[in-house]
Amino acid sequence: MKKTLLLIVSFFICFNIYAQDSLLKIDDIFASRQFAARGVFGFKPMNDGLHYTLTKMNDKTKSLDILRYEYKNGTVKDTLLKGEMLKWNNEPLVWSDYEFDASETQLLLTANEESVYRHSTRAEFYIYDLTKKKPEPVSEKGKQMYASFSPDGNKVAFVRDNNVFYKDIPSGREIQVTFDGRKNEIINGGCDWVYEEEFAFDKAYEWSPDGKRIAYYKFDESRVREFTLTYYDSLYPREERYKYPKAGEDNSVVSIHLYELSSGKTLKAGTGSEKNIYIPRIKWTADPQKLCIMRMNRHQNKLELLSCDAITGIALPFYTETNERFIDIEINDHLHFTSDKQHFIWLKPHEGFTHIFKMSMNGKPLAQITKGNFDVTEFFGYDEKTKIYYYKSAEVSPRDRQIYRISESGKKTLLSKPTGTNSAQFSSRFRYFINTWSDANSPYLCELYSGEGKWIRMIEDNKTVAENMKKYKLSQKSFFTFKTSEGVELNGWIIKPPDFDASKKYPVFQYMYGGPGANTVNNAWEGGNYFFWQLLAQKGYIVVSVDNRGTGARGEEFQKCTYLNLGKLETIDQIEVAKYLGTLSYVDKERIGVFGWSYGGYMVSLLMTKGADYFKAGIAVAPVTNWRYYDTIYTERYLRTPQENAKGYDENSPIHFADKLKGKFLLVHGTTDDNVHFQNSVDLVTSLVKNKKQFETFFYPNSNHGLPGMRYHLYTKMEDFIIKNL
Repeated sequence: MKKTLLLIVSFFICFNIYAQDSLLKIDDIFASRQFAARGVFGFKPMNDGLHYTLTKMNDKTKSLDILRYEYKNGTVKDTLLKGEMLKWNNEPLVWSDYEFDASETQLLLTANEESVYRHSTRAEFYIYDLTKKKPEPVSEKGKQMYASFSPDGNKVAFVRDNNVFYKDIPSGREIQVTFDGRKNEIINGGCDWVYEEEFAFDKAYEWSPDGKRIAYYKFDESRVREFTLTYYDSLYPREERYKYPKAGEDNSVVSIHLYELSSGKTLKAGTGSEKNIYIPRIKWTADPQKLCIMRMNRHQNKLELLSCDAITGIALPFYTETNERFIDIEINDHLHFTSDKQHFIWLKPHEGFTHIFKMSMNGKPLAQITKGNFDVTEFFGYDEKTKIYYYKSAEVSPRDRQIYRISESGKKTLLSKPTGTNSAQFSSRFRYFINTWSDANSPYLCELYSGEGKWIRMIEDNKTVAENMKKYKLSQKSFFTFKTSEGVELNGWIIKPPDFDASKKYPVFQYMYGGPGANTVNNAWEGGNYFFWQLLAQKGYIVVSVDNRGTGARGEEFQKCTYLNLGKLETIDQIEVAKYLGTLSYVDKERIGVFGWSYGGYMVSLLMTKGADYFKAGIAVAPVTNWRYYDTIYTERYLRTPQENAKGYDENSPIHFADKLKGKFLLVHGTTDDNVHFQNSVDLVTSLVKNKKQFETFFYPNSNHGLPGMRYHLYTKMEDFIIKNL
């Protein structure tokens, strides 16, 4: 009897230990690395199309090596660089990134990198000759930015102190190209803040194909007003001032210049007399004397491709695209000029969806390559020999992404997995590609395929992460759709508690972003957030996310219907989500909470005020609260200027509806957020206090928009707030 009792007690002790271990804690998500899924890092395809390189940490020496692999069987052919052997001035040289020159006999190594803004960095660059096996600094006169080899590998261009330079490798000479660079006034060869953030590039120069010229941007930001960030990290707080053009204010005046190395002469490109324009990209054509310049008006609804003669500087338009609302500049990264100098490949809207077109150099479409009611989201390239195009699209659904190839005759082949989210890195000549796949409940699989779509081998299966997931009581993230009262069908995902009982009623935690073209409802691995949702589900919450109108991969009309009224339809749709959930028998409609970051924080701030009747609690992190405070390029693309559309700005700014707040509200911001300024939250706090509203706020000193290093603290605070108030 005693023995039986002992066994029963032992069973319950073990069961309780197992049950406790199967429940997630914040430490499991943000303090350990057990759910950190690995990808393929440091991947570079080599010219022969048969090999690639990867970086690998040497477990013995704790240094970073570069290994050359064979695509076909994954065999390591040789080690191109042994990190332990890399020294400069008798000290170990610790590097973080690398690039080959065109001949693949030299490497450009990045060391001691430091952030400038969210994307740009400055670093010490070193040239490493693979035969001599000895590093040489690009310059010893201060850190550099955006270093790159010339096409012949004999020179390296870079930017320092807002000026363009290049180093002649054989002679060791450093040649200065521009001389007028000055902080917060003139930038040569790099981007100003708003271009870097909204046009998503920072290296603002390009070598000509023959290496005889450097085409570079010049930003005159002298008329752009400064914004001050205060850092509380010393006895007397230090201030950093940078140029940030807010909606309706002056932008930088941007010009393109062509520097000829042999003569040392610089020519200004003739982009027209109108200064209030954008130049979102430049790209050399196959002709080394022809530079393509993209010119866009400030409203961003007219885009021209100019052909600039490198000898005369004359630039004439050869293609023009207009839109009654705005043009998605993101698709224009995929511009490809063919080697015959007669054609270019272009992604552009057609009948409401983005597709691939083959164009003549006079701007006339020759062939529409892809067709259908879906968006092509990425163009990988065009094989001129086989006349085959490689691309990624949302053909299966807005939440999935697949890789395809298609011939000019229209024969299409699916190359990747048919569901989930796929992303490809092709070898030269498209003989192979590494496909990174995931779905909503599965970490990344990195696999090698042939260019025809035949699976060859597994590279990274993240088996450890998958095994660690089995230790916890996780629920499946599943997808659903519903129609709003206006008849609009919206896509969503839902995570229910692991012991879900349909006869009970559960509170709901509603996550959103909601901004133009950006989706949260993706059949893809979500990383840390996925496990935070699971933690909440284990505590008895249903977690939901729905993509409102204005989000992406559902065609032009769905995405652009929010034009001139950001926040209006999005708020309506998210309220409709709450109403729909409230009709479900297992949802407690009196306990619905919301959370969002950045644009999502803006949405939460609106929902807790304009939509206060439907939400019990909300968490807004780094929200825009007044679009007048945000930058020109993003804001004016969707709203035009405040001078033109004051109503569109004011009728959907949370600061004007603070008197409507009812539920529990937590407002979080980093004090040195260079993107969405802390000013946004300060202004909302001022309005809430004025209206005698009680709320909670928390700020992170000296932290930017992403709150790096603060996730553990933030999500702990969020968990406590949710448990207490929802």
